[in-house]
Amino acid sequence: MANIIAIVGRPNVGKSTLYNRLTESRKAIVDDFSGVTRDRHYGQAEWIGKKFTVVDTGGYVHGSEDVFESAIREQVRIAIDEATVILFMVDVTTGITDLDDDIADVLRRSKKPVFVVVNKVDHPLLQQEASIFYSFGLGEIYPLSSITGSGTGELLDDVVEHLTVEEEVEDERPKYAIVGRPNVGKSSLINVLIGKDRNIVTPIAGTTRDSIRIPYSQFGHDFILIDTAGLRRKAKVKENIEFYSVMRTIKALEDSDVVILMLDATEGVEAQDVNIFHLAEKNRKGVVILVNKWDLIEKNHKTTKVFEDLIREKIAPFTDVPIIFTSVTQKQRIFRAIEAAAKVYENKVKKIPTSRLNDVLLPIIEQYPPPSTKGKYIKIKYITQLTGKSPMFAFFCNLPQYIKEPYARFLENKVREHFDFEGVPIQLYFRQK
Repeated sequence: MANIIAIVGRPNVGKSTLYNRLTESRKAIVDDFSGVTRDRHYGQAEWIGKKFTVVDTGGYVHGSEDVFESAIREQVRIAIDEATVILFMVDVTTGITDLDDDIADVLRRSKKPVFVVVNKVDHPLLQQEASIFYSFGLGEIYPLSSITGSGTGELLDDVVEHLTVEEEVEDERPKYAIVGRPNVGKSSLINVLIGKDRNIVTPIAGTTRDSIRIPYSQFGHDFILIDTAGLRRKAKVKENIEFYSVMRTIKALEDSDVVILMLDATEGVEAQDVNIFHLAEKNRKGVVILVNKWDLIEKNHKTTKVFEDLIREKIAPFTDVPIIFTSVTQKQRIFRAIEAAAKVYENKVKKIPTSRLNDVLLPIIEQYPPPSTKGKYIKIKYITQLTGKSPMFAFFCNLPQYIKEPYARFLENKVREHFDFEGVPIQLYFRQK
């Protein structure tokens, strides 16, 4: 299952700064996609070879002051339910506040590993002040400065001890996760696919907290559906409905092969949809986009095309994904979605023989060679597909460091054009020959 680290605490203690520091450490290794919105409150990080997802809870509280504090408490409870490790952040310059005490009280009763992170310890004199936070009774404290980064290494060394890396013996069948914002019709889709009664009978869940896995074997398809919908009475989670659904989505997404991202046709593409899409892309998952409630849209002969273009514009640069317009209530094109997911899975595990890659791509490269840099000519000698969970290609050449982003994009488009990797992110590596 996904390793999720949630940063909790009251406002203005520096949660976002720490989040940025942790996730930037990853972006330094893997460049981020251009045009991805900056307002996402979850991202990937890596420390000594262990990967994890960091969630900054700060971006999920809206509302007036009185709603505010109860919303923060509720978030802490969701984090306890959903996260692997919790970082409880406090501020050395303000000491312990009533809200800090409340949060500590909830965390003490949890079974999850909790790290007390004392922020803004920017010079040695404040080290002494930090010791007051031992009074929470939550064990060791970690004084750090999220602005300068001092102290984060020691914290991460201890945090990753709690993360799992072992691969459990997996069911070999493809896994499709159905994800999307609340109320786009995820539960209805599952019920239409497997029949309402079966939803109650067959969920296989490690615990009720995990995403529910439902084996599906009919009409020539055999796969596992991962359902993130409706696993909790929503009454309590009014303020935090978005935060809650994001935590659940991250888990399901990291656990799947293909992500079926459901959009609501009546609301269009929202920032969170784009964030989920890019998270799937970053995790190298196959993607199918399902536009639900299409029966509620007034249409003419151009509507579908306009909507499709809008979606592709929002998710660029990775736009080679199937988009299917459905109505779950009218049972329109439901099975096309499943067929599209099966095809995307096929594309994800597909291997192209080296001879074929070279026969097709080398003449194209010859005709449109990489632009020369500083008078040096780049010669690509041969291409091969690397083994991995998603398509990766190595281009062996004399001067790999001189190949620029636009030419890499050109080559990716040629690979897609000739070998059909619709719905699957592909990676290109340029190596010294």
